[in-house]
Amino acid sequence: MSTTDHPTVRGTGTERRARADYTGGVYGSMLAASVVIGAGTLGSFPRLELVALLLLTGVAFWVAHVHAQLFGARLAQEPLDRHVVFQACREEWPIVKAAIPPAVAVAVSPLLGLDVQGALWLALSVAVAGQVAWSVAAARSAHAGWRLVTATASVNLLLGLLIISFKVFLKH
Repeated sequence: MSTTDHPTVRGTGTERRARADYTGGVYGSMLAASVVIGAGTLGSFPRLELVALLLLTGVAFWVAHVHAQLFGARLAQEPLDRHVVFQACREEWPIVKAAIPPAVAVAVSPLLGLDVQGALWLALSVAVAGQVAWSVAAARSAHAGWRLVTATASVNLLLGLLIISFKVFLKH
């Protein structure tokens, strides 16, 4: 039986890793946008706190996803060893990578003359753009036609706009 025939293991390790990369990237971008939305009331150093919050939340969710992968799906399929643990860590790393561009946007926002609210909007825009970009990269990697690429980009843009609407309605 090939790996694509097995009900719980679909695709080769490379295919699973590519799928995880894009899934983690889209998810991590949405997570970063949500962190920005929730960060309306920061303390004395709002930019520094938001950068830390973005990166630390990304790391916390990365650890949670690695744990779920190792002790959920993988434990039933293969014994845990160092290689399996490192592979799970690598596959879920895009969750952290997706938090970096919005964090950098916040960090450089003073150089752009933005106040804290401007920095929040910039970070939110960067996170939504990343979400759309990760979804387009996933579709292109899967050799999807332009119609499907456009559809996934549109869905992810709509999800991002939904997150932005939360910010508008919460008036942060």
